[in-house]
Amino acid sequence: MSWTLKEKYRRLLSHESGYRKQIWGDKLTVCLVYPSNYRAGMSNLGFQTIYALLNRDQNFICERAFLPDPGDEPMFAPGSTPLFSLESQKPLVDFDIVAFSVSFENDYPNILKILSLAGIPLLAEERHERQPLIAGGGISVTLNPEPLCDFFDLFLLGESEESLLEFLHRYEILTRSGLPRKESLLQLQSELEGVYVPAFYHVSYHEDQRIRSRDAVDAALPLRIKKRWVKDLNAFLTEQGIAAADTELGTMHLTEVSRGCQRGCRFCAAGFVYRPARFRSEGVLQASILRGLAAQKKIGLVGTAVSDHPDLKQICQGILGQAGKVAIGSLRLDRLDGELLTLLREGGIETVSLAPEAGSQRLRDVIRKGFGEQQIFDAVTALVEHGILNIRLYFMVGLPTETDADIEALIQLAVDIKRQALGHAKGKKPFRRLTLSVNQFIPKAVTPFQWCPLASVQDVQKKIRLVEKAFRRDPAVHIIHDVPKWNYIQALLSLGDRRVGKILLSVHQEGGNWSRVLKAGTPHPDFYVYRQKDPAEILPWDFIDHGVSRDFLLKEYQKALSPPDGQPVDPSDLSSTS
Repeated sequence: MSWTLKEKYRRLLSHESGYRKQIWGDKLTVCLVYPSNYRAGMSNLGFQTIYALLNRDQNFICERAFLPDPGDEPMFAPGSTPLFSLESQKPLVDFDIVAFSVSFENDYPNILKILSLAGIPLLAEERHERQPLIAGGGISVTLNPEPLCDFFDLFLLGESEESLLEFLHRYEILTRSGLPRKESLLQLQSELEGVYVPAFYHVSYHEDQRIRSRDAVDAALPLRIKKRWVKDLNAFLTEQGIAAADTELGTMHLTEVSRGCQRGCRFCAAGFVYRPARFRSEGVLQASILRGLAAQKKIGLVGTAVSDHPDLKQICQGILGQAGKVAIGSLRLDRLDGELLTLLREGGIETVSLAPEAGSQRLRDVIRKGFGEQQIFDAVTALVEHGILNIRLYFMVGLPTETDADIEALIQLAVDIKRQALGHAKGKKPFRRLTLSVNQFIPKAVTPFQWCPLASVQDVQKKIRLVEKAFRRDPAVHIIHDVPKWNYIQALLSLGDRRVGKILLSVHQEGGNWSRVLKAGTPHPDFYVYRQKDPAEILPWDFIDHGVSRDFLLKEYQKALSPPDGQPVDPSDLSSTS
């Protein structure tokens, strides 16, 4: 094993506080893997939560692993040092279970890379009994696990705090009894809600490549898999258990204040799959906040609807009363008032992010944002008057029914917001910067827009260039955006079925050459990305009971295409170009 790598891992651990290193014995061992680098993984609250959950149980040992930094990958090449864990530097092949925490589709190729660097066969069907069980969980695979089915033995669908320990205890009993892995997995699939073993289900296809049917190999197995969800967030804390300075959010202590959202924005997967909206009480959060303030001076409040928390002001007051600072990712602009903004400013917040998402009111109504233009201007005025002089606005392009007029409206709205900010900053500190974060809309499973195609890469690039051109000479406006060509790949991995796994495998074998592989895909990747789906067809993720009905999503989709003051939109017109 490379001394250089071992020393690097020891150095990372020396800069952490709160990690667990245990002596191996006869306990079940789990290597929890984040399919990106250490810096990103240790800023992921879900990853940290699962690590703490497992290590609180005396029956298990949990260690961590990450995608190696680019300069370190050659040292893990096949035939040399296999990928090993952070805590004990044991190879991943020595663990009973290798569990991936998957939040983003763009990390899927890294999963294959990690398995390869660890010396573990990529395909589940090629692994033998003595090799680790490969399990997966997280929001991405809960929405649609099918593109990864060839590589995983098992998925836990839903919120892992509800199901993970139950699964591990049952799996330990089954394996200790000497039952072969296939039989153990069969029992788990039969007995435990939220468990999904892809090998026990067969999918067939029509000649036009759409899904014909989905069948279980055993009549006793459920045809629908119900995701798990936590009923009472107050029963436990979801917080940062390990403080590590060398991470993306290393300057603050993260704690989750809410989960789910009651707003129902039609593009937002988290707003549907995490339903219903749940909030931790202020009293329960105080323990986490006090622990965080003892180590850090800034508390990061995390959740899909932080600004909807009924006790947000009291929570902020409590942090300020302990001489702490507050960080919040994004705020609903219709929840801002003078008292909250004063608290945020006193809490050290200098930049606030708002999400109009679209420039025209028509398009905001289509996506169901739930507020009007005047509320946007009122929020900007309130921010500036309370001394918050950096504002970030999130916009999407390529939304369903979008026209060139909507892009012109986006540009005009940004111009008007800047003028509003500058006007209300006169006589005070000067307004500093308006940042426009302009990103492409990507259709997601379990949303009303799951039937929509992705807008073409060329069309989106053109629209982003128009926005950039409008503010090219304006020092007060900064434009940031993603790379549209990678959005095609994200849409493919978000909307794909099992056959997309073959594309992933080919990309891995071709050293990451997506361009070459996409040209030879069967079905062609455009089938998943640029095709308008028929509401009657079977979608790859339809077998999962996410707690929101298909009929409800379809009604929301139809409402989006039938604005009250205009003509209904024909879904066939939602093509890849506008």
